[in-house]
Amino acid sequence: MSQLFQPLVINGVHFENRMLRSSVGGRTCNYDGTVTEVWKNFERRFAEGGVGGIISTTFHVNQDRLSPPQYPSIAGPKFVPYLKKYVAAIKAGNRCKYIVQIGDPGYSAYSSLFPDALDAKSSSGGFDLAFGYNNLRRRMSLPEIEKAVRDFADAAARVRDACADGLEITITKGYLIHQFLNPAINRRNDRWGGDADRRFEFLRQVIAAVRGRIGRDFLLGIRLSGEDLMGKPFPLSRLRLPWHSGNGLPQMLDYARRLKQDVDYLHVVAGYGFPNPRDVPGRFPFDEVKLFFNSIRHLSLKASFRATCFNFFSPVLRPLLGAAWRYEEGVNLELARQFKAQIGLPVIANGGFQGRKLMEEALASGGCDLISMARSLIANPQLPRQYETEPDRKWPDNLCNHCNRCVGRTGTSPLGCYNLARFKGNQREMLRQIMEWNRPDPVASEAAPHALGAAAIKRASGSAG
Repeated sequence: MSQLFQPLVINGVHFENRMLRSSVGGRTCNYDGTVTEVWKNFERRFAEGGVGGIISTTFHVNQDRLSPPQYPSIAGPKFVPYLKKYVAAIKAGNRCKYIVQIGDPGYSAYSSLFPDALDAKSSSGGFDLAFGYNNLRRRMSLPEIEKAVRDFADAAARVRDACADGLEITITKGYLIHQFLNPAINRRNDRWGGDADRRFEFLRQVIAAVRGRIGRDFLLGIRLSGEDLMGKPFPLSRLRLPWHSGNGLPQMLDYARRLKQDVDYLHVVAGYGFPNPRDVPGRFPFDEVKLFFNSIRHLSLKASFRATCFNFFSPVLRPLLGAAWRYEEGVNLELARQFKAQIGLPVIANGGFQGRKLMEEALASGGCDLISMARSLIANPQLPRQYETEPDRKWPDNLCNHCNRCVGRTGTSPLGCYNLARFKGNQREMLRQIMEWNRPDPVASEAAPHALGAAAIKRASGSAG
C-alpha cells in the first residue's frame, strides 16, 4: 500500500496525502506586499497538481523590512482581506490545505529600493559577507526586540483571520529568530544571549506570544535547521566576524524538545542562510547569483565589493563555490529521522526529494510523516497526481536536475524553471511556461485563457527584468 497517499491529521487539519509544496519565494505581489492574482495563480497550480498542502513563501511580519520587493507581507490589517480572498481561491475545488509561513529577515534582508539601516538589525553587531546587503549588522535594542515579538504575534493572528489552515514560523534561512539562536551571530551577554538558554529566549517568547493569539486549536509548526553547518555553505560564509560553526544537532534537538508542548509539527532542513547546499541541494547557480548581486550593488560598499568579485574573479570563484554544492536526494532525511525519534512530534522532511521510491521508504520507515518539495514541483506541478493515478510510476516524466537557477532568480525574475535543457534548448517554450506560471486571471476577451500568444510573450519578455 502506498504511504504517500495515506491521509494524516495534525491538530485537526486533514491532509489527503503526504506530499507538500514547501516554501518558495518570488516576486509575485504588489510592491507594498499585498498578494495578487499572479501570486494566487502560481500557488493554485500546485493545488491542482494534487499536493496535500502548500506552505507559502515567507510573509514578512515587519513593515519596514520587505525584502526582496514584491514578496508578500502580513505586517498590517490591510493585508488580511487580500490573503483571505486568494487563499480561498487557491483551495477552491482542490483537496489542498494552505499553511502560511511567517518570518523576519533581520540583517539578512536580501535587497531594498534604497539603503535602510533597519535592514541591518540583528541579535548583535558584526560582519557577514555572504548574506544581507548592509556593511555591518546592528544590535537590536530591548524595545526593538520586544516589538519584534509583538510583530510575530500580530502577524499570526492575521493569518488565522485570513482563514488559512495553519501557520509555520521560519527559524531557519538565517532569518531573525535563527540569528538569535546561532552563537556565531548572537554575541550578546544579556537575557537575550550569552549561552544556549538565553539565546533560546527570543524564540520562546515568540512561540508563547503566537500561541496566545491563535489559540491551541490552530495548526502551528516551525521550520528549523537541524544543524547550522556554517563552514560548509560556501567559502564566503566563513567570512563572519567572529567565526563560529553555529548550532549542531544536539543543541537543535534540545531546542525542539523545549517547544514540544507548544508546536504541532517540525519542518526539518539544514544549514544557515539562504541559499545553502543543504537547504537547496544541487548546483551552485553562479550566473544567477551574480545577476542578483549586480542588481543590489548600489546599496552598500559590501554589496558593491561582492558584485565586483563575482564579475571580475568568476574564473576562480565559479569552481571554488561550485565545489561545495552537490545534489543528494533526501539530503536531510536522516536529520528528520532524529527529530522524529527523539522529539516525537510529526515531522516534515525536506531536501531534494523527487523519486517515489525514497519518499515511500522514508514514510514507511517512520523517518518522517510528510515530505515537502519545491523545485521538483516547479519542474513537474502534476507530480503528485501522476504518482496517484499511476501506482507503478517511479519518476516524473521530465526530471528536475536541481540546477538551482530558479533559486538564484527568485529575487530578480519571474518564478519558473530556467533550465533550458528541460525544454530541449527551446528558449521560447521555456519563456512560455515561465509566463504561464506568472499570469493574472484571464479576461472575457481572451481567446485562449490559459495561453499567451506570441505578441504577449514578446511584451512579457521585454518587461521581465
